[in-house]
Amino acid sequence: MVKWIGRGLGIVLVVGAVVFFGILPGIVEKGQNSVADHAPYPVTPEAQALHDSLTIGDLHADSLLWNRDLLKRADRGHVDFPRLREGNVAVQVFTTVTKSPAGQNYDHNSADARDNITLFGIAQLWPVKSWFNLTERGLYMAKRMQRYEEKAPEQVRILRTKGDLDAVLNARASGQALTGALIGSEGGHILEGDLANLDRIYDAGFRLMGLTHFFDNALGGSLHGEEEHGLTDFGREVVRAMIEKHMVIDLAHASPQMAREVIEMTDQPLILSHTGIHSHCEVKRNFPDELMQQIAATGGVIGIGYWADVTCDASPDGVARTIKAAVDLVGADHVALGSDYDGSVAVEFDSSELAALTQALMDQGLSEAEIASVMGGNMIRVLRRILPD
Repeated sequence: MVKWIGRGLGIVLVVGAVVFFGILPGIVEKGQNSVADHAPYPVTPEAQALHDSLTIGDLHADSLLWNRDLLKRADRGHVDFPRLREGNVAVQVFTTVTKSPAGQNYDHNSADARDNITLFGIAQLWPVKSWFNLTERGLYMAKRMQRYEEKAPEQVRILRTKGDLDAVLNARASGQALTGALIGSEGGHILEGDLANLDRIYDAGFRLMGLTHFFDNALGGSLHGEEEHGLTDFGREVVRAMIEKHMVIDLAHASPQMAREVIEMTDQPLILSHTGIHSHCEVKRNFPDELMQQIAATGGVIGIGYWADVTCDASPDGVARTIKAAVDLVGADHVALGSDYDGSVAVEFDSSELAALTQALMDQGLSEAEIASVMGGNMIRVLRRILPD
């Protein structure tokens, strides 16, 4: 009897482990990164021809958080390399999410709240050294992208320099379906308060970093934190070091005070990678309009997201209207795409369906030149300005 009980418990444990480690993460992702059911979006031959001619770039996707093979087309989530090719995406920023507070919201979060990523990383069988170290989590996600590049160099090239960017664009011009992947971090807490870790992530291929995420950290205040203060002394050290390393500084999720202080520190173009326009969709997540104009005045870009919390309408037409509002506010040379794909957001089209957005921008009355700028031209210009030689 004891033997049979032992065997029964063993079976229960095995089944439980299979569910927890093998099935549960996929179930979670399907729930967190949904795509609304919809009929195929109508795209005219003219819109499709324009779309096919574009150099398209997206400033923000969190796809490395989820343990899917991004070289294979998935039936969940928003981004993988096959779908990027279907959507004609030339450059995709892949950010690493290393910490996310329980109860996450746009108004107020404590840095001491339970971290959602810890249990999720364990459930996905991330390396043990990454379970309680944010730098190691980011390095693990970057390593996964490096493996994609090693396995399929004809599909993926990590962008570390201007030369890498030019190589991707030249390959695409000759007909090769190559996608440039730029690795970034969603929040400076990846550094664990140690400036030496900036060298570690840079050496691992990181060329973009947001300063905060949903909580205050050692660099300064978050838009969603407890005090919304500006840069700390450590934060100023990090910003200076990022400028020296030719890294893209992302102000998404920063407090307005932090954003203004960064603007004062540099003449480098700054980005706000995934957002909406406050006068168009009045939510705290969207910076005040005048701050958006200050960011644009650095020569930078505002990346427009695809989810309803920042656009007030996540349909292709709704996102296009937000882009039109951004163009009206800061000019067509300072607007870009910043989907927030795979960032625990619900969307109404995935990365394979971006021709529907081109159609919607045409319907909004944007010129072909404006559409080309917004869909990728502006992002490419900023990367060429900042990335190292």
